[in-house]
Amino acid sequence: MRKFSMSVLAATVAMTVSGAALAGDDLAPALKSAMQRDLGLSGTQLAQYLKTERLAAQQEKTLEKQLGRNFAGAWLERKADGSFGVVAASTSIKAAKAAAGVETRQARHSLAALNAAKGQLDSQLARNGKAPKGVYSWAVDLPSNSVTVGVAPGAEEAGVDFVARSGLDASTVRFETLSEAPQRRIAIQGGRGYLRDPGDGYVYACSVGFPVTKGTTLGFATAGHCGDTGEVVYHEVSQWTPGVRLGSFAASSMPDGNQSGPDRGWVQVDNTHTLSASVYGYGSGDVNVAGSTEAAVGAALCRSGRTSGWRCGAIRSKNMTVSYVDDAGNPDGTVTGLTQTTACAEGGDSGGSFITGAGQAQGVLSGGSGSCKGRQGRTGGGNSYFTPINSILSTYALTLKTTP
Repeated sequence: MRKFSMSVLAATVAMTVSGAALAGDDLAPALKSAMQRDLGLSGTQLAQYLKTERLAAQQEKTLEKQLGRNFAGAWLERKADGSFGVVAASTSIKAAKAAAGVETRQARHSLAALNAAKGQLDSQLARNGKAPKGVYSWAVDLPSNSVTVGVAPGAEEAGVDFVARSGLDASTVRFETLSEAPQRRIAIQGGRGYLRDPGDGYVYACSVGFPVTKGTTLGFATAGHCGDTGEVVYHEVSQWTPGVRLGSFAASSMPDGNQSGPDRGWVQVDNTHTLSASVYGYGSGDVNVAGSTEAAVGAALCRSGRTSGWRCGAIRSKNMTVSYVDDAGNPDGTVTGLTQTTACAEGGDSGGSFITGAGQAQGVLSGGSGSCKGRQGRTGGGNSYFTPINSILSTYALTLKTTP
């Protein structure tokens, strides 16, 4: 995986799904227990959250259409009393009409303006070829109505210079100091997943993302930094023990050094194997994959990986650009198009799946920071990034394998 660290659920924690309503009893046991553990929810709070989630699914597109160019985003938010609500922001001074349970707030910048502002930083990266040292990430943050730029302690000046060179309106920017640098995290530690042996004297571990097909060919989506095109991967029988061959990388993309681009790939599985349209529940029951409807900012979701198992959090930002560094502090690739979450993750979890309580596939782990130890692991206080599954499916013309 690639690395990072941050605070917990502060204001946002929730999820958006489409389709049939989801009752608390319909949640897979693995997701239900992990959500309550990592997000600090009682059974009553979880039930209220799911009700709010359904409201968000019904109202988000309606609000966006209703508010038009004034739309400044919609998200789910946890209130001081522990309950959840839906928030929609608008740049209009006139109060928008919304369904019961939806709070409307006035904002300075529209979502279109914030996306354009974030795009100016992306253009600056394209011109320079690399992010400045100490500037780790940037993305639109809906609750703060800003473009949040993540910098290293002491690198605030580098962040200011980066923003200034882009010509970005400073009023749209908020700086966030990150305690740890984001890093690749193909860790050499035990767990469950798959292994590769490139012949350099080390064995590398990652996690399976989601089962896919391409015509009659079977495979699974995963992180691009988990292997190069053509590289063979093996089932992990026990910690760091390669078992039967699973297949090989059919495609892989991961920027190195000062390069920028996506982190995505897929493994073509040998025809001796079969794939299950589910995510491994680490002893709590597997979760079936029902589709790939994208969840909203603030949405709750859980991830599965060989090292840390089931961990839950919430979506913080989308379309984030993250500049990874290696252990020596050198540039290790700038990855674009990521989604940031508060779910913790550790080395070897890379490539693993993010999924909602309704079984909607969200993406595969790219990187993050921190660990799943202590408060970060118990309260949705981690920091991780995933590549959206729909971008992988469309890029490689894959079809997600789902349950009937």
